[in-house]
Amino acid sequence: MNLTQNFSRQWLNGCVAIMTITAIGCAMLLPLHAAAATTAVTNTSSPLLPYQSPHKTEGAVTCASSLCHGAITSWKDSNVLQNEYITWSRLDKHARAYNVLLNDQSKLIAKNLGLTEPAHQAKICLDCHAHNIPAARHGERFTLQDNITCEACHGPAEKWLRPHVEPNASHAKNISLGLYPTDDPQARAKLCLSCHFGNKDKLVTHRIMGAGHPRMSFELENFTALAPRHFTVDKDYSQRKRVWDGLKVWAIGQALAVSATLDILNDDKLGRDGLFPELVLFDCHACHRPMSENRLQTTTPLGTRATPGLVRLNDANMLMLRVIARALDPALGEKVSAHTVKLHRAIAGDGDTRQAATHLQSLAENVVNLIEAKKIDGPFMTSIALGLVDDGIKGLYRDYSSAEQAALAISSVGQFMAKHDVMKSPTAFNREWQKLNATLKHDEKFKPEEFVSGLRALRPTLVK
Repeated sequence: MNLTQNFSRQWLNGCVAIMTITAIGCAMLLPLHAAAATTAVTNTSSPLLPYQSPHKTEGAVTCASSLCHGAITSWKDSNVLQNEYITWSRLDKHARAYNVLLNDQSKLIAKNLGLTEPAHQAKICLDCHAHNIPAARHGERFTLQDNITCEACHGPAEKWLRPHVEPNASHAKNISLGLYPTDDPQARAKLCLSCHFGNKDKLVTHRIMGAGHPRMSFELENFTALAPRHFTVDKDYSQRKRVWDGLKVWAIGQALAVSATLDILNDDKLGRDGLFPELVLFDCHACHRPMSENRLQTTTPLGTRATPGLVRLNDANMLMLRVIARALDPALGEKVSAHTVKLHRAIAGDGDTRQAATHLQSLAENVVNLIEAKKIDGPFMTSIALGLVDDGIKGLYRDYSSAEQAALAISSVGQFMAKHDVMKSPTAFNREWQKLNATLKHDEKFKPEEFVSGLRALRPTLVK
């Protein structure tokens, strides 16, 4: 097992069962790209997500032939493995996402929500547990029971299925015909986040979690690394597609998670649930703890005065964005910090929440553009890693969600440092990271001081 898998699996084993119900998303079809992109690539368009495409979905069976992607073993002289369907169907949790809706827990969630139909027929569940598209876009061999399939991530194949095997086929041509560009980290992040966090079309709301759905938690790079690989990043792959390093994928994922949060917060409908704001955007453990506990903090992590009784916005991704921005440009980091503080104050009643969210979202999008253009080197990796650790030692990860996201971030950045021989001691880092991860085993028993101690022990393993 390599260092990346070890870090990620240790974290996943120690966390709350966040994928028990939500075996969904996009990690199954997306690689951990370890080679650095040497030139900046700027998005020229924002492609429709696969479920938004007007094209028909042909069905997983169209990929399953042994002469296509259904070979039992990989082909020796092919530039693709040809066994991708088998890898997905046998090893990937996404291939069983629909089936989860048939279990007792899903039935209970549907009952608690007062749904008039069972979970496996309810749009609110199918939107993320299947490739749930209008009947007019169903190809002849489409079925919801296919689960989260090839086309749920690579896009409906009506226009590109035949052309993609023709002699003059190219990746660019396939994209123009509707193939979803998973080799682009922005497109990938938006796709994964659409189910693993939510967007304006679909969201695991506080009501859904209150009915029994597991708490959502996601970090693009770690979850990608955990997925069963169904291709090899080699010379041929690099000629056809863009190859991005893992640190950039992590950073872009964090920035776009912030943007998605603020999109929902600013949405007139999704941002509210009756009289209340949409509480899924807020820190779960601000409310879900015994009332007898006296855990009032006089200040928030970024130094603003805490407001007793106020439900606190979950700013875990914003704290990660702060570290990324600071490593890119200290002045930009200060702006992200200042606007995060303004957002907290606005939510507390001191300012315009919509305006504060819009300004912070603009900064997040700026970070995406800068990180895409940034050449990743040893000092930059080290700056990110130490920024994550030192912010934690200063006490910025006092709530479970922030500590959880920081641990995932340190895992992602740490494995990239180890790969490029920037880290002082990968073995010692792995050992100390596992101890750090152990402090996150039970979210309701999380003790910030133990997490800080773990960060202090881990820090010396980073710098040569």
